[in-house]
Amino acid sequence: MITRDEAFELLKKYNKDPFHIQHALTVEAVMKWYAEQLGYQDEAEHWGMVGLLHDIDFELYPEEHCLKAPEMLRKGGVGEDIIHSVCSHGYGITVGCGVTIDVEPVHEMEKVLFAADELTGLIWAAALMRPSRSTKDMELKSLKKKYKSKGFAAGCSRDVIERGADQLGWELDKLLEMTLQAMADSENIINAEMEEEQ
Repeated sequence: MITRDEAFELLKKYNKDPFHIQHALTVEAVMKWYAEQLGYQDEAEHWGMVGLLHDIDFELYPEEHCLKAPEMLRKGGVGEDIIHSVCSHGYGITVGCGVTIDVEPVHEMEKVLFAADELTGLIWAAALMRPSRSTKDMELKSLKKKYKSKGFAAGCSRDVIERGADQLGWELDKLLEMTLQAMADSENIINAEMEEEQ
């Protein structure tokens, strides 16, 4: 297994946009938080690595998202288990080139990634609308209001988020509340790492 530093360098080899770097760091932190909460403490680094690398091909190949990732990850020395997990977050989604991703999330970790990925984008968009520009003082009811507004963060698919909650066997509110908490708890770490990158 490659180290976290090697994984981060691999991500940055293919991703230069600070927005994409921040999203990767956010999903990494959220995945580690979930591992701790759901009883997978020993696997937290692995969960984080999957989160960090999940969108490795998106900046360069948005129309072939999840299709280019395996080759990029293999070149970087990433194991097949992580490659499967990365590709599974596109399950059932038809990407720009017309291919529907058929790698199914099996492990609970893969289901969490599928459910939380889009949601982190929506939560971050909601945070940026706040005077504090932070998730730390955001309440669930405020997030739910934004979630229900179809025009808000329209690029974040509610269908994918809801399918993710279903795959986990969770109520949508549980997913919203836990992911918001994960982001609030991780915000300082993510901000510090982004400052180092500038």
